[in-house]
Amino acid sequence: MTFVGHEHAAQLLHNKCVIVIGDSIQRSVYKDLVLLLQRDSYLSSSQLRSKGELTFESDALVEGGCHDNMHNGTQYREVRQFRSQHHLVRFYFVTRVFSRYMLSVLEDLRRGPPPDMVVVNSCLWDISRYKAPWVEDYMEHLHRFFRGLTEVLPQETLVVWNLTMPLGHKILGGFLTPEVASRAGQLRFDVVEANFCSSVLAAAYGADVLDLHFSFRFSLQQRTRDGIHWNAVAHRRMSSLLLRHAAAAWGVRLPPASLAPAATAWGVRLPSLAPASLAPAPAATAVGTKDKQPIKEALQPPYQREAYSLQPPYQREAYSLQPPYQREAYSLQPPYQREAYSLQPPYQREAYSHRTAREDGESAAYRAPATPPNSQAYQSAQQRPPQYVMRTRHTRRVVAPYSHRRHVP
Repeated sequence: MTFVGHEHAAQLLHNKCVIVIGDSIQRSVYKDLVLLLQRDSYLSSSQLRSKGELTFESDALVEGGCHDNMHNGTQYREVRQFRSQHHLVRFYFVTRVFSRYMLSVLEDLRRGPPPDMVVVNSCLWDISRYKAPWVEDYMEHLHRFFRGLTEVLPQETLVVWNLTMPLGHKILGGFLTPEVASRAGQLRFDVVEANFCSSVLAAAYGADVLDLHFSFRFSLQQRTRDGIHWNAVAHRRMSSLLLRHAAAAWGVRLPPASLAPAATAWGVRLPSLAPASLAPAPAATAVGTKDKQPIKEALQPPYQREAYSLQPPYQREAYSLQPPYQREAYSLQPPYQREAYSLQPPYQREAYSHRTAREDGESAAYRAPATPPNSQAYQSAQQRPPQYVMRTRHTRRVVAPYSHRRHVP
């Protein structure tokens, strides 16, 4: 996807108040937004790992963090705020979706400036550090949180519930105490169930759901070694997804950003975030010999530099005016008609060999296809839509050509 650049992000969030509530991953979302509002650059690995620092990119630590005891317990607090002339971004670190501390956060939202956008996620701590049968407790706290959020926020506030990112097979984190370390292998499955429960409740209370679990299911190489957190490229993609979702909700059209290659970090080629209008122009070619192109010709797009290339590739030669299968008389027929032997499907090409083997007694274990291809059952099966296409061919309900592999009573 195309990332959102600094200029577009600053214009979209101009005179906007954004609140981010969640765990350490949402803290990195807050940091990437703060950095993106100031310049086009990525978070460093030390910035992603650090927590509770006094300042980060001109923001301020309001509460908790290094002002208090730094620990990995459920009572850890951290409130950060970035404020510029036209932007206000605030972050609350929470370990439970609803608690006494969450009541104080909701009170801050009611008394403070009305937020234009609230980004929330709370899952891993809820399902791992509290009650082992977490479903009922988590659902009840979600009900209380969304009910309280609708009471304190104005109706025009955009509430985005982020679904939890995919976890690794082996995870390491500060929230995993020795008491719950035995459940680490099960958490990646619990996250899927928790995402479903939270998404249903968020939609029921009128909040928007951003499915980051689905968006990053094929980007697991951007996950760090602990199996929980993600690198800077992934967080820039999260910020772009959030900003594009907000732009669609507010009726703003974001232009696509340039994807020119830039510096490399974490073994990943980072895309350039500069708008297309700011991209440097290609250098002109020198003039002096016949082999070199003139400057006027070099400034033209590649497909206009030669008159020969003005035509599509299949029209550059008279021979190529015909489709590939008509260039030779032999190829006038489709591939499956070039030989009479290939007119039959593969499982019918050597029907005589089955009969010969059975009569000669060479293959007594052979079983003929349960459903002949010319039968009515086979024809009806071919007309039905493939309902089990995601299954393997051994479990898929297909009459032919794999019907002879199934046991027929």
